[in-house]
Amino acid sequence: MNSFLTDPIGFLILWFYSVLRGWNLPEDLVVLIAFVVGAFTLATLSLLLVVFLIWVERKIGGRVQDRLGPNRVGPFGLIQPVADMLKIFTKEFITPDGADKVAYNLGPILAVGAVIMIWAVVPFGITLYGSNLNVGILYIIAVGGIGTLGIIMAGWGSNNKFALLGAFRAVAQLLSYEVPMVVSLLIPVMFAGSMGLNEIVRAQTVPFIVLAPIAALIFFISSIAENGRAPFDLLEAESEIVAGFNVEYSGLKFGFFFVGDFLHAFTIALLFSVLFLGGWNGPGADSMPILGFVYLMIKTSLMYFLGLLIRFTLPRFRIDQMLALNWKLLVPLSLVTVSLTAIVDKLAMNNIWVRVIVLLLVNLIIWLSLQEIMERVYRSRPPRRTVNYPRLKPEADEPVVQPETPAA
Repeated sequence: MNSFLTDPIGFLILWFYSVLRGWNLPEDLVVLIAFVVGAFTLATLSLLLVVFLIWVERKIGGRVQDRLGPNRVGPFGLIQPVADMLKIFTKEFITPDGADKVAYNLGPILAVGAVIMIWAVVPFGITLYGSNLNVGILYIIAVGGIGTLGIIMAGWGSNNKFALLGAFRAVAQLLSYEVPMVVSLLIPVMFAGSMGLNEIVRAQTVPFIVLAPIAALIFFISSIAENGRAPFDLLEAESEIVAGFNVEYSGLKFGFFFVGDFLHAFTIALLFSVLFLGGWNGPGADSMPILGFVYLMIKTSLMYFLGLLIRFTLPRFRIDQMLALNWKLLVPLSLVTVSLTAIVDKLAMNNIWVRVIVLLLVNLIIWLSLQEIMERVYRSRPPRRTVNYPRLKPEADEPVVQPETPAA
């Protein structure tokens, strides 16, 4: 009973293994069945979580923007996402003429599958994870490319020039911001000495956001851009490219892109908590894995809420501003940060507090230097000239001449 209270998931897993072995099945078959059931359970729970995330996001967005959000269907509007889901299930599937059916139908599946596959390596507790890969970071980067592939397949397979242009712009954004994100990921790997996510969590006796706040900020900004959320939502700028790469989709296929979008936003917060906030690490988490899961959910919820505040507060960038922010600021800043952090961390003493203080000073110096460079660049710009055009004077109203009606 105590084992169930401290680690209910682990208790159920061991019980399931004992049931399979009690059927005298071969050990390889037992492991295969367990992995299939675990993958199905994880995918199902993540998709069910989307229903709740839709309600949470619309409620928080309403409050931030002085609106009510869903409040009619069910108590506090809780059943509104279910009503929307049932509605989208009944919509007709429309495939445009001349579409590449393989690419067209595979795009939405890849958009959702890429996000769910990330959950397979996320450690929710000291013993609660799908697979403890020793190359977990590399796996996450590789899986992220599958989502990008789904977007370009959706735009190309739709046989629509607007969808294709939207896909090209989406891929340009995603590939651009993947550079500083990957570079910033080198810092937690360097601190932990491993690419395994569970080892990275265990190494955070002091959360890595304290040792490398600039790298954490770069990763957070790049992740928002990777998700295509405001202020980086150029992927679906309605005034410019209709609805983006998914303009030709309808029904459940159209909904799949939004499922991937909502789930990706929560996954970003989950990964940030694992990589920079200590993940499941906390008092008593080693002896009570369920307590570590609670710690992780609290940290993830805070980061998810921060991401929603940014989405519902900041206006959209222009495409040139977005790319300039990446290539002129985030990429050089990430390269400088990872280089100096590697040198200082190698030279720092073994004392943890000396290491923390030295790395914080390095990050402070980088930030102050960045401020000084940006101020000099801003001051060196030529001042804007104000051009005064002569105002047009209103002309006198001319009498309206009615056309003559021809005689009958």
